[in-house]
Amino acid sequence: MTSFARAERAALADALLAAGPDAPTLCEGWATRDLAAHLVLRERRPDAAAGILVKPVAGHTRNVQDRLAAGDYATLVGKVRNPPPYLRPGFAEEAVNLIEFFIHLEDVRRAAPGWAPRELSESYAQALAGRVKGSARLSTRRFPARIEVGGPGVAPFTAGRGDDSAPRVSVQGDPGELLLFFTGRQSVAGVNIDGPEDLAENLRGARLGI
Repeated sequence: MTSFARAERAALADALLAAGPDAPTLCEGWATRDLAAHLVLRERRPDAAAGILVKPVAGHTRNVQDRLAAGDYATLVGKVRNPPPYLRPGFAEEAVNLIEFFIHLEDVRRAAPGWAPRELSESYAQALAGRVKGSARLSTRRFPARIEVGGPGVAPFTAGRGDDSAPRVSVQGDPGELLLFFTGRQSVAGVNIDGPEDLAENLRGARLGI
């Protein structure tokens, strides 16, 4: 089984090392060392990882992440590069990290000047396409309009909140660009948005994500 996530893990570690510990990322308030710490915490500190989603323990998560980020950067990136035992099977890596590593590699790449979109293999794009619907519907579940989504390899579907009579906006793009858009990276995602201008602007500026 091809593990796109495993290859992307290696590329992300390479990009983190090349950028250095204090380079910007697309994650608000995070330099590369903070992003690396987040990745290590998520995989290796289950006591703190819960705070990524659960607000009552978010303070503990921040403290652990800050301590990790303050350590030796090369060692930290080495932990990003080498998966913990439970993620070494390819199927486990793919299930947990297919989207995670694609998005975070672009967080590093697209925060640097002069970036350009990557040309993804057809098979990788197809794998990402399978995750677009779930990501889009989850992230826009509170958006007060009907969003029509599609693109190469992405079967058309609707997201957002609203019935057939609700205002509509269309978002079209390649699978990776749609994933970036619907995980809150609208400003750098190469998508086409069509619909009423006020609604399109609201979507471009919406806080999308879990």
